[in-house]
Amino acid sequence: MTDNELLAELLLPDIKHTPEYFEEKFPPRELKEGARVTRVAPSPTGYLHLGTLFTALVNRICATSSGGVFYTRIEDTDKKREIKGGIENIIDGLNRFGIEIDEGFISGNEEKGNYGPYQQSHRAEIYKTYAKMLIKKGLAYPCFCTAEELEEVRKEQEKNKIRTGYHGEYAKHRNITYSEAKELVEKGLPFVIRLRSGGNEENRIRFEDAIKGKIEMPENDEDFVLLKSDGIPTYHFAHAVDDHLMRTTHVLRGDEWISSVPKHIELFKVLGFKPPKYGHISPIMKLDNGSKRKISKRKDPEAAVHFFIEEGYEPCSVIEYLMTIAASDYEDFRRAEKGADYRTFKFNLKRMSVSGALFDENKLNDVSKMMIAAMDSSAVYEKLTAWAKEFDKEYYDILTASPEFTRKMLAIDRDGAKKPRKDIAKWSEVKDYYRYFFNSLYTPSFELPENIEKQDAITFLSEYKKVYDENDDRQAWFDKIKLICPTLSFAAETKDYKANPEKYKGSAGDLSTLLRIAITSRRNTPDLCSIMAVLGRDEDIKRIDDMIKYLSGEING
Repeated sequence: MTDNELLAELLLPDIKHTPEYFEEKFPPRELKEGARVTRVAPSPTGYLHLGTLFTALVNRICATSSGGVFYTRIEDTDKKREIKGGIENIIDGLNRFGIEIDEGFISGNEEKGNYGPYQQSHRAEIYKTYAKMLIKKGLAYPCFCTAEELEEVRKEQEKNKIRTGYHGEYAKHRNITYSEAKELVEKGLPFVIRLRSGGNEENRIRFEDAIKGKIEMPENDEDFVLLKSDGIPTYHFAHAVDDHLMRTTHVLRGDEWISSVPKHIELFKVLGFKPPKYGHISPIMKLDNGSKRKISKRKDPEAAVHFFIEEGYEPCSVIEYLMTIAASDYEDFRRAEKGADYRTFKFNLKRMSVSGALFDENKLNDVSKMMIAAMDSSAVYEKLTAWAKEFDKEYYDILTASPEFTRKMLAIDRDGAKKPRKDIAKWSEVKDYYRYFFNSLYTPSFELPENIEKQDAITFLSEYKKVYDENDDRQAWFDKIKLICPTLSFAAETKDYKANPEKYKGSAGDLSTLLRIAITSRRNTPDLCSIMAVLGRDEDIKRIDDMIKYLSGEING
């Protein structure tokens, strides 16, 4: 055996498989030409971040558009930062937002697919097998430097204004012999496995980023760590091995990883792998005092996707909004294909922003209003009550006390409407928006329109009570308001009032606003005739009487 082979056996004696074993176990996928295999690979260190959801969406739609595969992989090599339930938080979040997972973790404790395990902490034997191969070839070696020694090197480099890192003359154990290593191992000294880099910082590498285009960078010359002293791989090494064996074709990830590309390209080269295509996604940005910055876990509640869930945004609305960020031509698609599933969109990575799109809550709300407006009352009822059950139990009890009543309420200006109202962006807004339907939530407030005198208001409401019929359709309902107009010097037709405003006190529209205030305490609501029909005659008359009493000074309001 050569010294390198002896060194490999010394350092990793328990590893018996060879890379060929895993190459055969995880063969190339049988997919059509051009099909893309993508993944999202989060660390279980907290909640599902908006950036992770966005990255997952881009990877999902990229795979879908090409007839490929999208999988999830848990990168849990940093055990110090891992939190309990972290995997569940992330995967459940992806599921909740409709990110369909083909392989990998499909729930917090369940994975599927033939290329697993899909959790890096369960793949130690695989990484060590490839590390052992590199040691045998003289492309990797053990390093016994302590943290204190490495810190001293860093200080010396900074003092001499030299680029910091384990490279060149500062790579202390780069040329360690088998005998020297054997002596240190037998003393029980801990060690890491480092790459013996063949790079030179004076050289340049060039690669075509699938999103950002041509990128040129210095070649890697650092002997970075492949396996830590506990046998756990670094992100760099695990990424190369996993993406090769899982047959990933496109690595689409945050652009904070661009600086690592030289390391990754060198790793794929020394391992004998074909590198995937890289595409680096710009972060979602936010305006802060006129300046752009990355959306922040610490500063921005919307950085956590649970914010959108608690607020009651429909997952499909959030995804629809993120698609407008992901592709500059998506809104053209939506205008042409109003009812189409977003997954039928032909996604092109070149249409992504290279600088980072701004998070726009107003646009999200507009998108969400459009999505909710397209739902019928049954869908709204189911989604609203499901949200309320989780986040507002008191309101849930109110909504479900009479499902038939609530469904009628939600159907107004929705079911059968040519242009449904676009008032609701999220379920947390519904409680206030429809407050006047429930006496337990409704507090009357009677403020007269500016052009209506108190006595005219009392007279109109008193006369209207006499002719009101809850069975009238909208036209008959409004005609009865118009019939009362002349007795109060109000124009029955708006065009007459506009033609001779000095001749009238107002129009039928002003008197309908007065009635709206009596019934809802608001000047702007969905169709008032329908509201009154749902509330029922007894409640309508009571509310009209209450306003008359208030205007007459009998009660406070």
